[in-house]
Amino acid sequence: MRGEYKVPGGKLVAVDVEVDDGRLVSASLSGDFFLEPDEALDVIDAALDGLDASTPTGEIASAVDDALRAAERHGVIPGPAALVGFDAWAVAMAVRRALGHATTWDDHEFEVLRPGPLPPATLAALDQVLTEELAAGRRGPTLRFWDWDERAVFIGSFQSLANEVDPDGVRKHDVTVVRRISGGGAMFMEAGNCVTFSLVVPASLVDGLSFEQSYAFLDQWVLGALESVGVEAFFSGMNDIASPAGKLAGSAQKRLAGGAVLHHMTMAYDIDSAKMLEVLRIGREKLSDKGTRSADKRVDPLRSQTGLSRDAIIDAFEKYFRGRYRTVDSELRPEELERAEELVRTKFASPDWIGRVP
Repeated sequence: MRGEYKVPGGKLVAVDVEVDDGRLVSASLSGDFFLEPDEALDVIDAALDGLDASTPTGEIASAVDDALRAAERHGVIPGPAALVGFDAWAVAMAVRRALGHATTWDDHEFEVLRPGPLPPATLAALDQVLTEELAAGRRGPTLRFWDWDERAVFIGSFQSLANEVDPDGVRKHDVTVVRRISGGGAMFMEAGNCVTFSLVVPASLVDGLSFEQSYAFLDQWVLGALESVGVEAFFSGMNDIASPAGKLAGSAQKRLAGGAVLHHMTMAYDIDSAKMLEVLRIGREKLSDKGTRSADKRVDPLRSQTGLSRDAIIDAFEKYFRGRYRTVDSELRPEELERAEELVRTKFASPDWIGRVP
């Protein structure tokens, strides 16, 4: 069995390994990395041999690091090992992929959904439904672009309703308040003012990654999509994407016990910041990192930096994703919509759920 892992900004790491009676044997590390001294290669191979085939990524990496330190202490290698362009964690990722515990983007075919406008609560419910469908094996990995006609606020699963949302502003602007299943911050979403998508993937795709690493891993394609429409972008903090003009987007995640990961992102296209400040209890200092200095201005990084319509940007994002990964057209199934509507009635439109953190 062979597994490969390309270190972001670094080198390719490959591991060939066999399993005998549940344990790794005949492990062989290779790649275009740099490693000094030469004897360290044999030390790493020996550290892998004998490990249980179910050993988690972090424990594999620790075994490699411990073996290299022990080899130095006992004079097996003359001094500390220098791993250039890779590290013990990259070796562990390659091992996990060889064993089939971790997968790559190329291992999957992604269903692409653009179902058209749906009520805000239904959009939130579909996040839960599609993630559960993947966990149950009834749907493959899915990229779903959101669309809606109503004015809405989506608050994170753990946010305080009273601290985040101003009821007077909600009534004044006829805003639907929805609590989603993922964490993160509040999103003010009028029709056409944001670009939002949900990505549902198997846990194997982010196997061995910390939450922080998984955000960058699952959003890497977004940087390329933004570049394709002329926007210079980079990661900012754990779950944000920014440009030199300010914040562009924020991501949130939810991981289900059944082995599925929900990852979604909202990007500001053309937000009425004055209206947002009346609906959300956020200050001007917080707003300043979203590309505006005044509450009288609009938060419009995607519109102003691209000159494109929102639909054209979504088209470009879909095209870029399809060009990078294997995809297939898909649509929502009747039973999925029925399940979503049931969840709207019993959960997402319920005051108990919306106000579960008062």
